Amino acid sequence: MGPTDVPGTWEAVPHQFRLAAGPLPAPWEGLFGPLRAGSVDDLVVVGQIGQSLDGRIATISGDSYYINRPAGLAHLHRLRAVVDAVVVGIGTALADDPLLTVRRVTGPHPVRVVLDPRGRLTSNARLLNCDGTRRIVVTAKGVSCGLQDVEVIAVPAPGGHMAPVDILAALAACGIRRILVEGGADTISRFLAARCLDRLHVVVAPIILGAGRPSIVLDPIDRVEQALRPPMHIHSLDGEVLFDCDLSAQRVLIGRAKKST
Repeated sequence: MGPTDVPGTWEAVPHQFRLAAGPLPAPWEGLFGPLRAGSVDDLVVVGQIGQSLDGRIATISGDSYYINRPAGLAHLHRLRAVVDAVVVGIGTALADDPLLTVRRVTGPHPVRVVLDPRGRLTSNARLLNCDGTRRIVVTAKGVSCGLQDVEVIAVPAPGGHMAPVDILAALAACGIRRILVEGGADTISRFLAARCLDRLHVVVAPIILGAGRPSIVLDPIDRVEQALRPPMHIHSLDGEVLFDCDLSAQRVLIGRAKKST
């Protein structure tokens, strides 16, 4: 029996998750307990990917609605409910216009963060909706984003690319400690390559697309023995499979959050 088959046990989890006392009720401790506290520093950074059996997140045309089934989507929304902030890149913000809210489960909305080094985001983006939730745009130093009523953080961007470690340090300085890197594939791949993830949740749907956008792209390796082989736990999500990869052994030191959100 998977966690989505257990009714009536989730509602109190987001609040209890943020308390220091005691494990979460079954079956949620195994899924979300590792995200309560960092083992490297004060931060916990988790990436989440929903993909097909053959490692695709979208078709060649870009269609991705919905690769994952309701249980896989509910897992994503539970992740949003327990973290302080959810992060997406500007490509995802422009292509998908996501809300980044918690809708499929009970829980608070996270701070919404978009990485926009060139100031491309417009004020009508849905993730900037004024709903009482904190909204942050991370952009390159010297770039004017032209947005009103949102927090803007500028970080160095040599060559037009903001380093994941600088992004996380800037968010930590804003008091954000638990961070979900939700997309897109390029953003998650950069955080993984920079050794800035504590965990990676990969939800695999039982479909084969045959071609399309890959979920992760890293620098090529010459030998299989050079592959990243993180410890992992496997969970059933009502017909889908969640691979919870523990990357904490390779995570770089970032620092401590200034305050709690």
